[in-house]
Amino acid sequence: MPQQSTSLLLDMARQQLVQAGIVLHVTKKRVKNINFRLKPYALMVSVPMSISPSQIAQAVDKRVSWALDNHPQVLARYHHKQTPKPKASTSDSPVLLWGIEQSLRLNHDEKIAYYRQQLTEVNPALFAKWQPIVGATANDVRLKKMHTRWGSCNTRARRIWLSVYLPAYPIECTEYVIVHELCHLHHANHSKAFWQTVAAAMPDYQQWHDMLAGKSGQLD
Repeated sequence: MPQQSTSLLLDMARQQLVQAGIVLHVTKKRVKNINFRLKPYALMVSVPMSISPSQIAQAVDKRVSWALDNHPQVLARYHHKQTPKPKASTSDSPVLLWGIEQSLRLNHDEKIAYYRQQLTEVNPALFAKWQPIVGATANDVRLKKMHTRWGSCNTRARRIWLSVYLPAYPIECTEYVIVHELCHLHHANHSKAFWQTVAAAMPDYQQWHDMLAGKSGQLD
């Protein structure tokens, strides 16, 4: 095919595509065959390094109708993926405070803030109650979002961490966790002596231990 006819054929194909909002991109690569990929607003064509201009023009010309027919579906899929999906609302999630359902309806972040406030308010009284009973005093008490445990103790710093999710359960559960962590100031492990210390301080600890056992720190 003469050079002029080749250019004309390719220009005509480009114009048809442009009218439909599709830009033609032809790239020579180390491939064996001519490959077409239709994307939103673009027709990508990969051609062998040794291919002639006339072969490119003829191949593109044959694919113009295919591109025009399929582009609307490609755009539809593209816009569907780009459209933000509505997130499931958690604003109607019930709130449990010390094991009792409240009339409040809060989303997850609001629950965390609410529980943090409630736990902060009761902690001074609870530690004042249980530290003399256990015979150990914490230097520092902090709250955080713990998903795999209800409390932890840094025995060297005498720092106790409590899960911010505890207020969802009866307050005795929080008391048990406080006793548990205070007892670690006597015994850093979970030895028989440790559990004897827990039982001596809180004889009914098993009930609250069992209530929390197997639960995650996450809200329902």
